[in-house]
Amino acid sequence: MSTTRTARDPELSVVVTSLLKGVVYRESGETLWRDLLARDAQVRDAVAMLGLQVVVDEGDGYAYLRSQPEHERDERVPRLVPRRELPFDVSLLLALLRKRLAQADSEGGDTRLVLTRTEIVDLLRVFLAQDAGAAANEARLVDRVDALVRRVVELGFLRPAGRPDPEGAEAADGGGSAGAADADGADEARRFEVRRILKAFVDAQWLADFDLRLAQYLELAAAGGGGRGTASGAHGATGTTDRATTTGTVA
Repeated sequence: MSTTRTARDPELSVVVTSLLKGVVYRESGETLWRDLLARDAQVRDAVAMLGLQVVVDEGDGYAYLRSQPEHERDERVPRLVPRRELPFDVSLLLALLRKRLAQADSEGGDTRLVLTRTEIVDLLRVFLAQDAGAAANEARLVDRVDALVRRVVELGFLRPAGRPDPEGAEAADGGGSAGAADADGADEARRFEVRRILKAFVDAQWLADFDLRLAQYLELAAAGGGGRGTASGAHGATGTTDRATTTGTVA
């Protein structure tokens, strides 16, 4: 495929540029998704020149770029997707979210998995409680979870799912008393959708070893790991990402 042909195909240019910026989701634009599928071979040729390969999951409706396998890469081409090690606690949250996604898939129903802030705190509580400060202070635990959620949102594996109308919630509650009930309502209003791209990062083999990994997480935390260890990532990468996220090309 010549560069001239690429330049004269604006749809191809839009597809490749969109992939370089981050994950492309079917739900974000039917036209872009259709052009991606229609120009699959051209897209693969275009990104291959950059040392990248495109991964398309038509079932879940997403596509992203990752580095070519080492045995296929031309060492003269600089790596566009650097490999970045993830902290222990970020890896832990990704693993727990992946397990919840698998449970939701097995139960059928809605393809979207939306969790409240409270549910995410509860997922992490038993592990982060190994931190003496978090165990003794609920506010500190919640603050730590909030920081982890922000990081996972930045990585593109979670996204805010909107907030219920607080006035509607109050009316449905019969105008109940303020205080703890209002605090709970505000907390529940923080909802996050688990993006299905997480399946590409935490693969089936990684998930199959989940129980063993959780035991290792607990052991590390109890020994004072403080959230600085790393987990073995998908596709043979240890504690790293090697793909494009919704906020840009990272790895």
